[in-house]
Amino acid sequence: MITAAAAAPVALCVAIPRSRTRDLATCVLQMWAYVAAYEMPNDDPAALEARVHVDYPVRIDRVIGLGTPPTLRLQRMFANPGSIRRFERVLVWSHWLWFLVPHSTCAYILLRRRDRFGRAAALTYAVFDVGAAVYWLLPTAPPWYAAANGRLEDGHTPRVRRMMIEYGEQFWKDNWGPLYSSLGGNPLAAMPSLHFATSVNAAHLLAELGPVEGAIGWTYALTLGLALVYLGEHYVVDLLAGLALTEGARALAPAATPLLGRFSSGVQALEARAHG
Repeated sequence: MITAAAAAPVALCVAIPRSRTRDLATCVLQMWAYVAAYEMPNDDPAALEARVHVDYPVRIDRVIGLGTPPTLRLQRMFANPGSIRRFERVLVWSHWLWFLVPHSTCAYILLRRRDRFGRAAALTYAVFDVGAAVYWLLPTAPPWYAAANGRLEDGHTPRVRRMMIEYGEQFWKDNWGPLYSSLGGNPLAAMPSLHFATSVNAAHLLAELGPVEGAIGWTYALTLGLALVYLGEHYVVDLLAGLALTEGARALAPAATPLLGRFSSGVQALEARAHG
């Protein structure tokens, strides 16, 4: 399945001459391949739970939080038990909007600066794909899962709440169940945080276009980072790993360019033969 999905973007580039529409369709097929790789470990939930890592990020975040994981510390400082405050709704929406941000950034670059689109798309989807590989090799649970299994306790109350679920049920009502099940995919894929990694990458790409775009990108990325920790979706260490993934991909891009260029030339040669 993964082999077939990974071949689809290449096949499209051979079958159809290049255009903006093909560029967008190639990105869609790449994400189809990513989603297949991301969700597949959860095809057998019991097997995934048997090998998931729960404790090591808790220990690291306790050190970062000076004895109390930052998620617990933030919720105890600012949350009101049993209610979702206005700023918490903003954080939830920033989390939901992430599904659009990396891809809309690439689409914006395609429309504004097509000459930069290839690099932007390669960086964006490389971050996705490397993250998916780590999810297979090191399945790691998020804070809400650790809390639900009694692994994030420190003897004090209240416990970690998963506010995205609470607010989702309030806002979407009967539509929440189908919506969440369609987007959940793999609940035990927290390390690294691709939410944060791809948002930081998008902020970098937007900043290269201009100061206004950069300000928007970095404001969103930092807001999302706070949201992921506050809402119990990720540990701080997950965000740090996501940041390292993005910065590593950007640093290695110049060295990888010649190899990717040869691969691109090979695909273009096949395209030329296919179209006479």
